[in-house]
Amino acid sequence: MYHNLCMKHNRWWRDCVGYVIYPQAYLDSNDDGIGDLRGIESKLDYLRDLGINLIWLGPIFKSPMEDNGYDVSDYLSIAPEYGTMDDLKHLIDRAHELGIKIILDLPLAATSDEHPWFQMAIKDPDSAERGYYFFRKGKLKDGELVPPNNWASFNSIPAWTKVPDSDEYYLHIFAEKQPDLNWSNPAVRKSMADVALFYLNLGADGFRIDAMAHLSKDMSFSDSNLPDHGNGFVLDTDKFSNRPEVGEYLKEFSDALNVDHDPCLIGEAGGGITPENAARLASIENGPVSMIFNFDTVWNNGAFGSIDKKDEEIKTDLVLLKSNFQRWYEKCHGVADMPLYWCDHDHPRVLSQYGSEKYRNESAKCLLTTLLFLYGTPFIYYGDEIGMSNVTYDKPEDFFSDSATRTDVAYLRSKGYGDEQITHYLNRCSRVNSRTPMQWDRGENAGFSKKGSVNKVNGNYLQGINIYDQMRDPWSILNFYQYAIWKRRDALLNDAVINGTLEFLDFYNPDVFAYRHVGASCELIVVSNFTEKEVDFPFYHAIGEVILQNYDNVYLRDHTFHLRPFESFLLRIRNDE
Repeated sequence: MYHNLCMKHNRWWRDCVGYVIYPQAYLDSNDDGIGDLRGIESKLDYLRDLGINLIWLGPIFKSPMEDNGYDVSDYLSIAPEYGTMDDLKHLIDRAHELGIKIILDLPLAATSDEHPWFQMAIKDPDSAERGYYFFRKGKLKDGELVPPNNWASFNSIPAWTKVPDSDEYYLHIFAEKQPDLNWSNPAVRKSMADVALFYLNLGADGFRIDAMAHLSKDMSFSDSNLPDHGNGFVLDTDKFSNRPEVGEYLKEFSDALNVDHDPCLIGEAGGGITPENAARLASIENGPVSMIFNFDTVWNNGAFGSIDKKDEEIKTDLVLLKSNFQRWYEKCHGVADMPLYWCDHDHPRVLSQYGSEKYRNESAKCLLTTLLFLYGTPFIYYGDEIGMSNVTYDKPEDFFSDSATRTDVAYLRSKGYGDEQITHYLNRCSRVNSRTPMQWDRGENAGFSKKGSVNKVNGNYLQGINIYDQMRDPWSILNFYQYAIWKRRDALLNDAVINGTLEFLDFYNPDVFAYRHVGASCELIVVSNFTEKEVDFPFYHAIGEVILQNYDNVYLRDHTFHLRPFESFLLRIRNDE
């Protein structure tokens, strides 16, 4: 069992609507082509008015940017392209003045190979820093030195890289320039807790713990018995994902922070974490973290790895999507808090995944309504509030700001795929889709910067998909978001969502996502058509109020809703008993 030294959490995040900012793509204040902290600070009033009271700020620490900041070379310095430590302090202070909490993205599982710890580990095999990472001797196979085992990284390459002029290799489950930290070493755990305390003392309200699932490794370093994919190496997440030691490492980490602070700690736990395990780690009673992100509701349309699929084969499996939300709710409600999100910087835009660019206005509002009133703390990804969608780039190289994509393209080319097919696939699935500049207005580069950007701006900003135009349209996606978010923050509605029971209606309906909350103060029902076709949906409840709707009227006749494409609404139910 986990037990924190100080269980004083007031669970303030339960009353929040979060907003995710990818720093390099939000707003460039000095026209160097890269978003920065001052740009973000200049838009805090906009976010406050939108209803946001919690920001997850992507990684901002000094980095060679091989993985866009998730490869940290100095945890106690701000990347100069983003600004200074004073800029961060000003951002945090201004956010607090506006009632907005700030959580920082903290990569704990690996560093950059340019971090002084790793540089010393390579330079001096007898140094203390050598123990901060995983080094193992290679094996002789047919007279040739090969990696210590057959583990593959998430980047489809061996998880080991040879140290020059040595018979040893170091472990990296991501890019080879991101050596994994050895969390079994107490000195590593102490160092990372000190980093977190530094930023909490600066004023940060918590952290999104990147790659939390991968803090522990199979210390036997034995070969995986799973079949390889033709190159002799195996991606076996059981070797380095969601292993039992993760909970103990996080307990020690959170105990150190909770002595003088009340941080929100959100763990990112891909790699197949179960709801049961997440409920233990984020237990309200004694869990070391506050909430856990999982990926279970992100790819429920078959788009992941879909290079051989036609566009018409990419279709939301709504029953699977509901099933994933349900099983997480059943294990976490009343036991653990949980975050809600459709996508983040690692996934395509949700409007292009589960929505429709043809029905952009309707589907963007549908997706928000559906997510916003499920159990948990909702997080909105920047640009979703105006219906930003996937890109239509012309060639694979347009996506090469992302190192993982470069690796994927090389692999696909080696398998004989042509650039046209690869580009079509990347336009559908690449995470670069979620990293394009925020679309502020109709000006140059959508108002993001006069110079340009790391990733090319989506040209649809000239078609009304920008903040400026939508602020002036009372029926815009943006104005709907603002109204809906403030409704979610209404105390009575929030209580029903967080503390009331959740029941899915007509669960096996393949077209309609509907659910009901029964709270102490009110009963709520959400009904959402997730298709481009018209659908009838039976309904036998007395409507007290239509709180939200994305069409001008709600049609109910003979106990049946006639739902138009992506029609969605939130109802307060009248109890006549």
